[in-house]
Amino acid sequence: MTDSLQTHAIAPALVLRGQGAWPQALPRLVALGQRPFLLGRSASTYGLRQQLLVDLERAGASPVASQGFRDCCDEDLVPLAEHARTAGCDALIAAGGGKVLDAGKLLAHRLGLPCITVPTSAATCAGWTALANVYTPEGAFLGDVALARCPDLLVFDHHLVRQAPARTLASGIADAVAKWYEASVSSGSSGDGLVQQAVQMSRLLRDLLLLEGEAALADPNSEAWVRVAEGCALTAGLIGGIGGARCRTVAAHAVHNGLTQLAATHGQLHGEKVGFGVLVQLWLEEQLAGNRLAAQARRQLLPFFRRLGLPTDLEALGLGGATLEELRQVCRFACREGSDLHHLPFAVAPEDLLAAMVGATADRQQA
Repeated sequence: MTDSLQTHAIAPALVLRGQGAWPQALPRLVALGQRPFLLGRSASTYGLRQQLLVDLERAGASPVASQGFRDCCDEDLVPLAEHARTAGCDALIAAGGGKVLDAGKLLAHRLGLPCITVPTSAATCAGWTALANVYTPEGAFLGDVALARCPDLLVFDHHLVRQAPARTLASGIADAVAKWYEASVSSGSSGDGLVQQAVQMSRLLRDLLLLEGEAALADPNSEAWVRVAEGCALTAGLIGGIGGARCRTVAAHAVHNGLTQLAATHGQLHGEKVGFGVLVQLWLEEQLAGNRLAAQARRQLLPFFRRLGLPTDLEALGLGGATLEELRQVCRFACREGSDLHHLPFAVAPEDLLAAMVGATADRQQA
């Protein structure tokens, strides 16, 4: 490692977590902005957002609700920014899942406004990070944008998050588990002390999720649920903040990015696609690098993912009827120049990736 300057956006300026975090956050929210722009998307959380608006008004704020948000894409972000400017908004609150949180962070970054994230599930760590994934209006991944800082305030209210479907937590577990399998490959031999610590944190997080993930899903009122949900939504983000750009995603997220190019996968959650990507990455390590530990890890993860109800093959991802050319499209995108997949310590061609994706399907009845 060279003794060079490194820049890290490690964590939100303030994190409020626990049962009742939202009402406790209201005075701090009003201090950050008297006229916040509330960004949300899902019809399933509409009632929740309406209550957030009422709560903000009772706290003395004059919130403005967003309209017409489909995806974290420029086609939506540009008119949303204009709406916020015209309404005279002085802060931005993003309440929802990963794409809402990413869009809120990116809007706040572009508008120069304080950013408040309010995750309504533990499906991703997007409420924490200084990063936003950008998509097409149809939901195909384009790239990511590094932001100047993490949110000014993260409100992780257990009451709000417990209302999300169990599927979102299972997806969050898959996404968070991927931290270890990707960071250990890309950064396991790093001489940077912070990166080393981030990699080891990702291992501890994986162990927690393997031990308590099923118990958390079985009982959302348990202590296991608290540890697992906060691990997925908070700790996973902290790992990325400490590790920075040197603690990278690898093939698992590259596979996710490729899968989003096909509309048939858009009904699957981010972590569901990433979890499949972990299995694909382990297959590549096993078959192309002769890594026996990767084979053992895959045999461990396959039954675990199935018990969580996660997709572990192409059919479960909605691609049972995909053509060979469509699958090749996924692989070409995942293997494109600059893809995180190339952080693997060996070369991977689109044909190799296609074999790995089909190989994961072939293992369906094993383990």
